[in-house]
Amino acid sequence: MKALHSLRAIVSALVLAAFVAAAVAVGLWMQSTQNWKSHLAQAQLAGTTLYYAMQNGTAPPEGVRVTPLSAVDQTHAEAGAFHQISGAPNGARITNVPILADALNRTTSKPLTLAILSPDLTYRLAGLPHRDGQTAAETTGAVLRLLASYCSDPVVVAQMGQAPWVRIDGAPVWGCDAAPVDLRLPAVLFAIVAFGILITIALNQSSDFARFAAQLRDRRRVGGPASYDLPGPQELQDIVAAVNSYLEAERAQLANRAAVLSGVSHDLGTPATRLRLRTALIGDADLRGKLDADIDSMTGMIESVLTYTRAEMNVEEPRKLSLNALIDAVVTDYQDMGRAVSFRAAQDVVMQGGGSVFMSRQGQSVMAGDRQITVTGRPIALQRAMANLIDNALKYGRRATVSLEADAGSATIIVEDEGSDSSAKDIEALLAPFQRGENTATIDGYGLGLTIVATIAHLHGGTLSFEDTAVGVSARLLIKRG
Repeated sequence: MKALHSLRAIVSALVLAAFVAAAVAVGLWMQSTQNWKSHLAQAQLAGTTLYYAMQNGTAPPEGVRVTPLSAVDQTHAEAGAFHQISGAPNGARITNVPILADALNRTTSKPLTLAILSPDLTYRLAGLPHRDGQTAAETTGAVLRLLASYCSDPVVVAQMGQAPWVRIDGAPVWGCDAAPVDLRLPAVLFAIVAFGILITIALNQSSDFARFAAQLRDRRRVGGPASYDLPGPQELQDIVAAVNSYLEAERAQLANRAAVLSGVSHDLGTPATRLRLRTALIGDADLRGKLDADIDSMTGMIESVLTYTRAEMNVEEPRKLSLNALIDAVVTDYQDMGRAVSFRAAQDVVMQGGGSVFMSRQGQSVMAGDRQITVTGRPIALQRAMANLIDNALKYGRRATVSLEADAGSATIIVEDEGSDSSAKDIEALLAPFQRGENTATIDGYGLGLTIVATIAHLHGGTLSFEDTAVGVSARLLIKRG
């Protein structure tokens, strides 16, 4: 089913959503910052007004109430035992704030002493602003601004000059309930969540393309479907439709090629049989042998091309199989025919372990050489590939030795010849179709054996390569295990 939106529309929507999310987060941050600035400014103004009210005996600012302490509390305050004052928090932390009178106006200005009793914190007076000529009223405003900066609900007592101690209740100005809601942290969290969602959506769009690319890349190796139908944006649907059309055309082309070759092979069968019958009537044995060889060469070439075409068509379904058992069966068949082919068992591998906090030396583990190596592959195709490699080793050398190597991701079938005069570079040149070695006069073949092996290796997500050894050349057929 096709997607409702194109990738262009999705990207445009994501960009717009990102701008909206950013605008909302910035708006919340700026509004919260402005609310806090206003709250602290009001507290500072209330502190300045409070100082003049206590100095002149006028009404305190709105939200602040000034009441004298009782006689007992007066005694405690004069003695500095503020924690014994009525209503003081248990285990109160006391912050003493002496505010000096104005240096230029000592006749009217008076010193103010504040004692702040907080249940959970001691206020940092070092952070209060200070400048030359700063008045006592401004300092009082800075103190109340400091109180409004924290949510502590302290008890505040004060003494103006030598006057009696009073209690100042200003919860509506600096209390926790008076503080505006701080939306800065929610704004940051909102921005993080919003951008996380948008990034996830964007990555999901790219993951649709990556998933399709992975399926298409592994299609021949694991036996992919005849056509694809994946969810995703409109652009991906167009790509999938184009790939499906290409695959259908490719299958039709290969099927037509195989049909033509099969028809040619079938049609050549009858005249080839008549030729053999007529050849048998020829009295000259030498001529009869040459004609039989030409007929066999003609029919063998057609069969080789058919084999190559079937390998390209990828008609065999992959399944789980044991490479050990498959190699052993192929090697046994050659040995039963008296051919010089052997299977070299893998050696045990000692693996070094990591260090441990309980011992100074590293541990070791042994990976058994005779362990079973399982792969997902096409057994008939792999059997044909091994047979071609063994035949090639026997043609160019005296014997063939087969071995198997494997790790977590791949397995490698190694076929080594002995006594070959060719090099790895020479044999790699024979991978192209219908390429044969220099000794074509002494060996059979039509130049498609290694081409078929390379095609089978590609079907299994691997490669075919060659290496020079001390006694000849080794062919390495690497296939993926997954």
